[in-house]
Amino acid sequence: MTAAPTPDTLKPEALKIDFIADVVCPWCYIGWERLKQALAQRPGVPTEVLWRPFQLDPAIPEEGVDRAKYMAAKFPDPERRASALEVLDREAASVGLSLKLSEIPVSPNTNAAHRVIRWAQTVGLQQQALEAIMKAYFVELRDIGDPVVLADIAENIGMERHFVLKALAEGTDKDMVTREHIQAHQAGVSGVPFTIFGGKIAISGADVTERLCKAIDKALEAA
Repeated sequence: MTAAPTPDTLKPEALKIDFIADVVCPWCYIGWERLKQALAQRPGVPTEVLWRPFQLDPAIPEEGVDRAKYMAAKFPDPERRASALEVLDREAASVGLSLKLSEIPVSPNTNAAHRVIRWAQTVGLQQQALEAIMKAYFVELRDIGDPVVLADIAENIGMERHFVLKALAEGTDKDMVTREHIQAHQAGVSGVPFTIFGGKIAISGADVTERLCKAIDKALEAA
């Protein structure tokens, strides 16, 4: 799967796919893997995939909050929480992911992580950035709201560490991520992942690969 540097440089013949998601959403991680599987089943279709920021809870402070307490307050029924985790574990395993959902220590504000992904888009490293950030959160149990953690991740995929630290400290593009999140809400996106194929065909949720393939085919027909 190829990643799009910026919306303005998309190849005109490529099918544009907007993937609206949050990096702390396990369904988004699963949905991303399913989208990759769908694209692998359409190898002759040129595509440009663009990650669009969405925040499940933009009100979380920048330093983050204790995840166990946060989830208990958000989902007070322990049996329902356990059942939901079982479903997520099963669905994650179906796409080759092993998530440590019950061990995550911090629920972060994800604005900074989305900004790093945005900067990665400009240098052709979108996929590497977003996958490294989600792995850091769901598997390595790192605080992806911490600028130092994000700078470490960025450096490991080939970005300039000093640039990332400086830009995060200065608040570069913070308002832009917030605007895109608001725009998604105003467009009717209430849950993620939300995938738009060719600007016309939309799929809500981490749908199965077969339906994603059909959406790709329909978008191509519409084009």
